[in-house]
Amino acid sequence: MSEVIKNRYEFLLLFDCENGNPNGDPDAGNAPRIDPEDLHGLVSDVALKRRIRNYVQMARGNAAPYAIFIEHAANLNYPIALAHANTPGGYSKDRTKQKVDAARAWMCQQFYDVRTFGAVMSTGPNAGQVRGPVQITFARSVDPVLPLDVSITRMAVAQPDKLLDSPEDYLRDVEKKPEDERRTMGRKSLIPYGLYVGKGFISAHLAHDTGFTEDDLALFWEALLNMYEHDRSASKGVMSVREPVFIFKHVGTDSNEEQRARQAILGCAPAHKLFDLVEIRRREGVEAPRAFSDYQVIFHKNSVPAGVEVGFLMHGDCGEATIAWGQPPDWIDVD
Repeated sequence: MSEVIKNRYEFLLLFDCENGNPNGDPDAGNAPRIDPEDLHGLVSDVALKRRIRNYVQMARGNAAPYAIFIEHAANLNYPIALAHANTPGGYSKDRTKQKVDAARAWMCQQFYDVRTFGAVMSTGPNAGQVRGPVQITFARSVDPVLPLDVSITRMAVAQPDKLLDSPEDYLRDVEKKPEDERRTMGRKSLIPYGLYVGKGFISAHLAHDTGFTEDDLALFWEALLNMYEHDRSASKGVMSVREPVFIFKHVGTDSNEEQRARQAILGCAPAHKLFDLVEIRRREGVEAPRAFSDYQVIFHKNSVPAGVEVGFLMHGDCGEATIAWGQPPDWIDVD
């Protein structure tokens, strides 16, 4: 594997949802998440990380060192037990600090999402806890969104709680019903359109602890850019990551190589100042945005702090992730 990353990063992600539910809220009947005070839409960090995990699992075959720990409907104690079985001393019920630390290191080596996002593995057999170098915030829509509760009709009927004696009995049962009783009603929650902004942070210091490498980082950029391309469903509508993803890489300014490397790890500017370099506004005359083209994206290039390089993550040939450093694409307005 390649070497552990040596630079701090921040990134800003734009994605949108058209006629779908970008992130259902289980506390609100799975309706799209919103901030109740200002009605802006929300997408949880958990939802974003789930799609990144799914892409990595699909792209790398769920095999070490790119296996996924947080899988759907999995028992997390099983891989934790395997960590103990595959480290010196084997599996036993004794849990010394040395044994837990060894299991923790094994988990970081085997599972991409553990060394990327971290994990709580202190349940059951106990492999400790990992604070991951990659952290993502809740994404928030640029404008308020309007959740719609749409009625739908299924032109068939089912009685899940009614158990009959044979397949023929089900056919005879439905034939007794008039036609208007052979349909069932349902509901779908969606928003007509929403453009969301997500923000993330990558710590070189924490990467050293988990072994997060340059290869891992390249895979993360690829997954971030393509995460919705393989997560299509009717309920999600059309969700797309909008190019470019803005990447802020801390490189340092000092003439002394050792000091410059230290600056690259610790950073050369506060994260909020870097995020403020990207401004998103509705185009003049647009009252109700319904497309990405209804927005103007402005990059304040002249305000980039010294010691920070800006990259623009975009699709290359066959969906490959490419980063153009320094020069934004033509469709971004530069100030």
